[in-house]
Amino acid sequence: MAEVSWICKRTVVSTKPVEAGKFCPLSVLDRIMEHNHVRVVLYYRCPKERKAGESIRMLRESLAELLSAYPIVTGRLLKTAEGHWMIKCNDAGVRMVEARAKGSVDKWLQNFDREKELNLVHWEPMFHKLYFWSTFYVQLTEFEEGGLAIGLSCGHLLSDPICVTIFIKAWADMTLNGKMVTPPLFHRLPRRRQCNETTNPQPFPELINYYKSTLEKPVPVVQAKQTTIKIAFGDEMVRSCIAMSHAPGSPDEPSPTPFQALAGLFWVGISKIKGLKNGLITMSICLDMRKVLGLDKGFFGNCMVYNQVPGDGIEEYELSKAANAIREVVDTMDAEGIMNLIEWMEGKADQFSCLMNGYDLICVNLEHVDSYSAIFEDNFKPIHASYYIEPTVGEGMILVLPSPLAKGSFSRVVMITLPEDEAINLLEDKLIQQFSPTILMMADKKHTTANSDP
Repeated sequence: MAEVSWICKRTVVSTKPVEAGKFCPLSVLDRIMEHNHVRVVLYYRCPKERKAGESIRMLRESLAELLSAYPIVTGRLLKTAEGHWMIKCNDAGVRMVEARAKGSVDKWLQNFDREKELNLVHWEPMFHKLYFWSTFYVQLTEFEEGGLAIGLSCGHLLSDPICVTIFIKAWADMTLNGKMVTPPLFHRLPRRRQCNETTNPQPFPELINYYKSTLEKPVPVVQAKQTTIKIAFGDEMVRSCIAMSHAPGSPDEPSPTPFQALAGLFWVGISKIKGLKNGLITMSICLDMRKVLGLDKGFFGNCMVYNQVPGDGIEEYELSKAANAIREVVDTMDAEGIMNLIEWMEGKADQFSCLMNGYDLICVNLEHVDSYSAIFEDNFKPIHASYYIEPTVGEGMILVLPSPLAKGSFSRVVMITLPEDEAINLLEDKLIQQFSPTILMMADKKHTTANSDP
């Protein structure tokens, strides 16, 4: 695409050598995500007096400093004698693409879609010669008329979207202040005694059975062409959605969270456009378990867990029942249940060959990722952020993200990936329309009638 052109592709290595002979084993929560990858794009305005190439040079130098603290990012994949993935920490470095885009960042955000945006975040599938393949890729794109896009992609095997955001935030801190606020921690997942072990731990067969059934399924093949739409909900819109999602006549029931209310809203809407009449489409939610397991803020590795939400018996417009079903599943995902799952998975000797987001409608809670605090220069915070967990080959994917507005606001941004015709029909859903959300990104601009300011 002519709008984005590459200047060069290079390797960035750390400024300090990595300790020889250092290896990082990957956990079962890492290994189960082998067939997925993560792509993140952050957009920035830049000082008007900035010369071409100046921002890229500054960020390249600070990235090299940062990588000294991230040997797992600069290393390469190996397999153990048992056939499990691990990282050999070395100085192989990360691949960086430097690019230039036409126009300004503000003009870009007024007229972009999934295909255009993915040109800002380079990714290469796993190469059969693993010592050549970089597990992380960075793309820095300067806009000719002002602005910058920072794209980062990586194998989900090494990092979930939370860790990608932590890495970008650490990079921003290194650039702005010359040091990291939260250094990364590379350690194993906690054992049961660290998760409030009970005298007689109870099994949680539903979660284990869900993973067992997923592990038994083959990796599906992408059929229909997918597109992604992005919708912004203001504070009042989300509060209205929460109020509508609260079960009537149940004052003692806790109100749904913004994630639970919005997940319920799109679960109902997508089930409708897919033609379901009795009950809702099968949906799985994906939640960050760091806080539940008592992990440090800097923990680097996968710690997101999936679980299925039953949709049987929920009718077309029963938003409150949908949100309540989600809340009930979220409440069951406690430390003991997650540790049971981890221990069960560790007991499996075979390799994980499944695709965790391959069959159900997937809804991922990313509302607490701290992307808008990744400030590389004073007074220039991100103005827009996008996340992708790929490939999307099942019924679709919903990502609930924070808004660039002030912290404490209930405002949220939702990215929905569906087959093209379904995505267009979803925007015409009356239940969603009544909240008057703002459409930020749509594949077919003629269907975009709302305000498009990010």
